[in-house]
Amino acid sequence: MAGLHAVSVPVLLRYLGQLDRMLARLGAFAETERRSEATLLASSLAGGMFDLKHQVLIASGFAIRALLPVAPSLEPLLAEKAVTLEELRAVIARRSAALAALDPAMIDAMAESTARERAGEAVVETDALSFVTLYALPNFFFHLVTAYGIMRQIGIPLGKADFDGFHAYPPGFSFV
Repeated sequence: MAGLHAVSVPVLLRYLGQLDRMLARLGAFAETERRSEATLLASSLAGGMFDLKHQVLIASGFAIRALLPVAPSLEPLLAEKAVTLEELRAVIARRSAALAALDPAMIDAMAESTARERAGEAVVETDALSFVTLYALPNFFFHLVTAYGIMRQIGIPLGKADFDGFHAYPPGFSFV
């Protein structure tokens, strides 16, 4: 069976990279279309939902929160704030570097340790492996896909290949 490190760090790093590339596309879109980055980052899918900037910050925050129970040295990264597109991309870069620097053996050795965190009004308490796979990764992907959805909604030409980095389609391809 794959260890805690294998099921978390490579996944988080891959998709933080995809998020960064989508944000680069947002920057190019803003420049080409002469749209304000600040306005684009303030877009949301619906009233009462976090805007794009916050979705990016929360997704990249879950990348750290996922391993915080077994790597408390990551905690200072949770306090990072960003307002601009450049700052958001810098936060992703710092968080990615910190995750990449984690010792796989140390992370794997902590898989059965207790993880405890507030989830809204609930308290999640379980072993670290379950915490990562059943709580943190789904939350990471929820905010990542919401950021992707907002970028699509505002007109950034993204597709499945931009989300996962695996798919490839010819120019102009459409499922509908």
